[in-house]
Amino acid sequence: MKTNVARLAVAGAGLALALTGCGSNLGGGSGDGSGFPGGDPVTIYVGQDPGGSTDLIARALADTVSDDLGVAVTVENKPGANGALAAKELAGKEPNGHTLMVYNGSLAYITPLAVPADEALDIADYEIVTGISQDDYVLVSAPSSGLKTVEDLKKAGKAIKYGTTGVGTGSQLSQALLFAQTGIEATAVPFDGGSPTLTAVLGGQVDVGAIQLGEAVEQIEAGELTPIVTFAEKRPSYLPDTPTAVEEGYDVPVQQSRAVFAPKGTPKEVLDTLRGSFQKAFGTDAYKKFNEDNQLTPNEVDGTELRGQWTDSLDNYKSVVEEHGIDLGAGQ
Repeated sequence: MKTNVARLAVAGAGLALALTGCGSNLGGGSGDGSGFPGGDPVTIYVGQDPGGSTDLIARALADTVSDDLGVAVTVENKPGANGALAAKELAGKEPNGHTLMVYNGSLAYITPLAVPADEALDIADYEIVTGISQDDYVLVSAPSSGLKTVEDLKKAGKAIKYGTTGVGTGSQLSQALLFAQTGIEATAVPFDGGSPTLTAVLGGQVDVGAIQLGEAVEQIEAGELTPIVTFAEKRPSYLPDTPTAVEEGYDVPVQQSRAVFAPKGTPKEVLDTLRGSFQKAFGTDAYKKFNEDNQLTPNEVDGTELRGQWTDSLDNYKSVVEEHGIDLGAGQ
């Protein structure tokens, strides 16, 4: 199977540094007190492994943010529990703007539907620096499976095994909703991220899997994966011939969203400075190209608007899960 890292890492020369070390410093901050409060470096947590979409988005932004703040920026991978481990560590850090996190929306509005209430994270416990972007999921199969449409899945004559990128993710929710609404008997098989899910689809361990579009693009282009439906509200420009689940008559618009979070209590002036630097990064040609190449839709809104979006998503997903009697935590 071809890797998508090369495709994802096109947002400028700085991205070439991304995978050489999980905690390598990016940018040219001098640490001499002349930059961002005190001259101390900024660490950005990523709750996933190196090479995935969240990791590379963080690294695509880090160089420009570092240059603007005048301090070094470090991207540090802390994978585990769909990002919850990194988020819990962030919550305990000093609220001074020197520790941030690229926080996945699914952790805020899907994971709470899959874990006990005392394990769910609450975005009210964090400050939101800025929204970043959104991306869509696509349901894929291996060409050898012969599964090309939802109708093919209905007529398969067997229970469908579907791979997910983890419990409490948009990958799990989108497929659970689709199969519940179609009446297809199906069993979830969770993996730890998009890469192992793709491997499982290609290797026949599962019949289908839902992957973020940017992570599946290369295999789709190469004919190694068959796109069945996307879970976007409208057809992504990259897959104009692939229907959405909504078009097929199913209420399954599920997206991944990301934002930059800081510990609760970070001063407003610090948050404003950080937001200004990220806004400058968003405006660079290299980052715009990164978004285009990876089918990412900018969602560069402020913290208040982002909080409202994610709160609404949690309410909406909770309602539709209850409507269809789906238990995201069952048997996982």
